[in-house]
Amino acid sequence: MRALQTAATGMMAQELNVQVISNNIANVRTTGYKRQRVHFQDLLYENFRRAGSATSDQNTQVPAGTFVGSGVKTVSTGRVMTQGNLTPTEKQFDVAIRGEGLFRINLPDGRTAYSRDGSFDLDAQGQLVTRDGYQVQPGITIPNNASSVSINAQGTVEVTVPGQTAPQQLGQIQLARFINKVGLESIGDNLFVETAASGQAIDGFGGGEGFGTLQQNYLEEGNVQAVTELSSLIAAQRAYEMNSKVITAADQMMSATTQMFRG
Repeated sequence: MRALQTAATGMMAQELNVQVISNNIANVRTTGYKRQRVHFQDLLYENFRRAGSATSDQNTQVPAGTFVGSGVKTVSTGRVMTQGNLTPTEKQFDVAIRGEGLFRINLPDGRTAYSRDGSFDLDAQGQLVTRDGYQVQPGITIPNNASSVSINAQGTVEVTVPGQTAPQQLGQIQLARFINKVGLESIGDNLFVETAASGQAIDGFGGGEGFGTLQQNYLEEGNVQAVTELSSLIAAQRAYEMNSKVITAADQMMSATTQMFRG
């Protein structure tokens, strides 16, 4: 019976939907996390009687056709790249982006990754790195005798060292943006890499054209709304249960038909 296969596609779709929702909820406190949303499309239809087909020699036509769908499919689990709330941390190497842009991160294999997570620190050489030790471009080294570090809205890093009255400028944190940022590929560790769908990175700095500004001593929270995700979870669970009931009903109908022919 066609209904069995159709309902099965609905159950598989909602199972994936629940997986995505659970991942969003699990990352509700992850810095810079962007929630995912599942997008569905209906599957092919079988036409038994096409709309507009002739019903007589006098050019009368069928006003509405007869066609039956074959279920649903998942087409994407895209990111919702909206701004998260900024939270003060009182840590001088924590930086948040207010607006458009991503930090450029050097991966160990030579590739460049991109992130909204600005929870940076220093490695043994004094370089500005991520929590996993990946270098933040363009590669800024903080002197070990620096008494204070300042990062302005444009990403310019300045330090004050003993014996100097004027702050010393070390470099400027680079940002990047994409024409289609939803097309970025997530690789874990709060990192993205570019794809053919995202297009090439457009480089720039904080406050530049099309870019947001940087805010020191702050981090961007994930944009997951717990209430919204719980509501979506309940809706997905109900949809799964309804498809399950369709399978049960279709199975009972098939059993009744089989018994009728046997009788």
